[in-house]
Amino acid sequence: MPETPLISLDHEELVIRKGRRTGVYTIVAVHSTTLGPALGGCRMWRYESSADGARDALRLSRAMTFKAAACGLALGGGKGVICLEPGDAPTGGRRRELLLDFADTVDVLHGSYIIAEDVGTSAADMAVIREVTKWVSGLPRELGGSGDPSPFTALGVVMAMRACCAHRFGSPELTGRTISVVGAGRVGSELAKLLAGAGAELTLSDIDGSRRGLADELGARWTDPSSGMLAKVDVLAPCALGGVIDQVNVDRLRCRVVCGSANNQLAHEGLAEDLAARGVLYAPDFIANAGGLINVSLELGEYDPGDARRRVEGIEETMAELLRRADAEGITPLAAAYELARQRLDAARRVARSR
Repeated sequence: MPETPLISLDHEELVIRKGRRTGVYTIVAVHSTTLGPALGGCRMWRYESSADGARDALRLSRAMTFKAAACGLALGGGKGVICLEPGDAPTGGRRRELLLDFADTVDVLHGSYIIAEDVGTSAADMAVIREVTKWVSGLPRELGGSGDPSPFTALGVVMAMRACCAHRFGSPELTGRTISVVGAGRVGSELAKLLAGAGAELTLSDIDGSRRGLADELGARWTDPSSGMLAKVDVLAPCALGGVIDQVNVDRLRCRVVCGSANNQLAHEGLAEDLAARGVLYAPDFIANAGGLINVSLELGEYDPGDARRRVEGIEETMAELLRRADAEGITPLAAAYELARQRLDAARRVARSR
């Protein structure tokens, strides 16, 4: 993974437990419950150390707070991590034990954190976790959930991209736009399909060469991720792990817009200023990729897929408003997104203090 910067501790809770079944560290970071319970995915990943896993959970949970607040959800920000051991991805009984150990960690928080899927986990995994704790969303459809949220995340990115293209090029239409999708996992693949259907000219890349078949299927150009990041395109869509835009490559990007599904695409937030100085429009990732969270959040009530789609499509107007605000105030879109989120968080704190 890219190097993770130091994280300031402004979180409400950090729970680190060694699983009684597996001896593997499971971690949950709750950044804020100001607006509601912290909803965030469980990431199953190999880290160089459990400390690196904790830093990732802290960083990602903070982003989830701002994502929920900026999108008007009555939710807080949290994130879970299962720190995998070296070797192949766990399957069978070993995977089940890892998930149950994580479920124990979730349960000790008594509902301040609600889990959903993330990198390395699936709706089927959520069903296993549900055996131990009730604080679970993102369940399979046969268990009353909405299933894989990737299509909704991808749809939200498309809507954010439309707002960015309208702002930068004068039209929201994606037909004929050149777009480089870096990362062809679950969300990246869904995004590529939607963009191809919209008539975009695609470049697709992934570290897994077996995914080249999708590029062939969609008529996209296939390349390696490093070349995909530096492709001369209208829109760059990072859709894998975070930190892919850093001090080394920021001046080498040849896109006009950055809008993707990856969390924390910037190695540090000061790079938003660097992108703006170069005339590159950066769509705050926690707005662009909020579709999955919006969809999963509706499972906490009466889930309606049509309502979920309508709400995710609202990301286009949310992003458009942020871009207008950024222009009016002479700030970056990232600063505008944080400003909007903080306004909603501050308003909720004022209401809580007045009670």
